Amino acid sequence: MELGVYTFADMMPDKVSGRAINAHTRIQQLLEEIQLADQVSLDIFAVGEHHRPDYAISAPAVVLGAAAAITKNIKLSSAVTVLSSDDPVRVFQAFATVDLISGGRAEIMVGRGSFIESFPLFGYDLNEYDELFAEKLELLLKINQNEIVSWKGKHRRSLINLGVYPRPLQPSLPIWQAVGGTPQSAVRAGTLGLPMALAIIGGYPDKFVPFINLYRESGQKAGHENLPLGINSHVYVAETSQQAGDEFYPAYSAMMNRIGRERGWAPLRRMDFDAMRSPTGSLLVGSVDEVVDKILYEHSLFKNSRFLAQMSVGIMPHDKILRSIELFGNKVAPAVKKALAAPVDKTKAKQEVNEK
Repeated sequence: MELGVYTFADMMPDKVSGRAINAHTRIQQLLEEIQLADQVSLDIFAVGEHHRPDYAISAPAVVLGAAAAITKNIKLSSAVTVLSSDDPVRVFQAFATVDLISGGRAEIMVGRGSFIESFPLFGYDLNEYDELFAEKLELLLKINQNEIVSWKGKHRRSLINLGVYPRPLQPSLPIWQAVGGTPQSAVRAGTLGLPMALAIIGGYPDKFVPFINLYRESGQKAGHENLPLGINSHVYVAETSQQAGDEFYPAYSAMMNRIGRERGWAPLRRMDFDAMRSPTGSLLVGSVDEVVDKILYEHSLFKNSRFLAQMSVGIMPHDKILRSIELFGNKVAPAVKKALAAPVDKTKAKQEVNEK
């Protein structure tokens, strides 16, 4: 299993027009996080795309290009590129450039987006939310496989025998589809034979088993076997379970309640937070052993090939996130991989890693 980290680079909005002190600081911290993830041998680091004052990243490929220059081995991906409100030609060109800078480590994770700000910002009709995504995904996939492209669509000017450059160092860019639980999205990803990343950020993971089955069944019907599957979840690792909960809850609850007020959710209380941290809940917040156990539990449900941890949720202190990444890379990831390589003795695998 591949293990890695993703972030939206949450931050305090800059209040003074024309100033971006907090955004500057947050981007510098983000590059430090990516560099550390590479140093502790995590497999992938992914960055989101948002167009709001409380997130620092609106141009994932620019950030990943900077990260490519200071890392050596880690894969670099978006999480996600909001394809519905972007241009597939420019998306491909930007990530092909990241691929060239990084020596073949770029990926694209496309999605429809969980916020809507990009639609009016770039002049798109929100009523065409899914139609835009489907058409633009079709074009992106065609560009990825063909240097010279002819294509006709409804929402973009046609391409007639035109080349798209530069081409990536890899034969083609890995393209994942990120989903949030809509059955139509699972069917689309499976039918197209795309790797799928499912974000589980609430409730109980076992409720998503039918959704994953739908994805795999759709893939099999279209002739696609053994499709890669990723699970993305909120994660925070500390030396003890109590420390993890106490450190993560204030920032996490503030973020969830801020978004909840926009969407009509009930306020998140500490008792709700702790219930989500239970062995079968959606939050992976705890000690090394607890997080290892939960990743292995989810693998037993989904047989996923990738797991990404979103750690810097809300305004988490930078030093705490660095320590969580360090524990995740040095302790959690080796224990998970060893346990999956020898699943008959998961307890011994965790003990051996913890003794190092």
